[in-house]
Amino acid sequence: MKKLIVLFSCVVVLFNANAQDPAFTQFYANPLYLNPAMAGSNGCPRFGVNYRNEWPQLSGNYVTYSASYDQYFKNISGGFGVLATHDQQGQGTINTSMLGLIYSYHLTLNRKWKMLFGARAAWYQKFLDWDKLTFGDMIDPRRGFIYSTGDVPRGGSRGFFDASAGMVIFNKNFFAGGAVHHLNRPNESMIIGESKLPWRITGHIGAEIPLGQKSKYANSTSIMPNIIYQYQNGFQELNIGTYIKYGSFNFGAWYRNRDAFILTLGINTGKFKLGYSYDVTVSKLNNGVSGGSHEVSLGINLNCKSKPASFRTISCPSF
Repeated sequence: MKKLIVLFSCVVVLFNANAQDPAFTQFYANPLYLNPAMAGSNGCPRFGVNYRNEWPQLSGNYVTYSASYDQYFKNISGGFGVLATHDQQGQGTINTSMLGLIYSYHLTLNRKWKMLFGARAAWYQKFLDWDKLTFGDMIDPRRGFIYSTGDVPRGGSRGFFDASAGMVIFNKNFFAGGAVHHLNRPNESMIIGESKLPWRITGHIGAEIPLGQKSKYANSTSIMPNIIYQYQNGFQELNIGTYIKYGSFNFGAWYRNRDAFILTLGINTGKFKLGYSYDVTVSKLNNGVSGGSHEVSLGINLNCKSKPASFRTISCPSF
């Protein structure tokens, strides 16, 4: 009976609840996902891939992939970017793919300050695998799941257009920005009915504080305190943390509101970036049950000829 109640609850949640977007904890290793205004903020061509495995010890874990490209173009006075993501929930029971195009306008305010305005137009495709669902009428009290369900598949897929926008303002050592995703609130229901995709609102702020001068062996050491706040459909997430940069090495530690500690290690050679982070779960779904979360990122920065000599990059972290 307990198993039946749990199963029924999962089915109810699956069909009626509005889910939150996937969240990466190497926030700045996936800047286009965090805020579309950051397209072209590196100037030269930038490629990135990200992989996240959340709660791997649970049978219904979340696996998310992401790939992106962006670059600054002088003739359009801003940056252009492409972002693709794929998210798997419950061992592929629900799959969500997204492909988005991004434009960010770069506005120079004065000699010290610059502002970026970005917009993303994306197409989402969601798919529900009915063969992986289980229902109460499939259960025998003694022998478990042995019957075929009488439930009839309804729908199972949905494609929809999605719009997002954001802005960033920054100078040499400080930046702040915000973004709103799913501005048009598309219907994401994969069965009969309507389920509006709720807005995802993001605010982020940070700084780079130099701690030492450049040496023969390493660039200047600096500390980068950061705060990232996200809200979606009543769910609030506050991340407070800092990075320490020493030469090519980056170390980070974050705390996410009563949920997890996030530890990050990264190497940035200028052309290549490799990062790993681990979320230590501290909520009731403790680390021994969930297995925490693993995330890996890889970034490649290419040389370019079109970046203006006066171009300024955001002093935000790499991971």
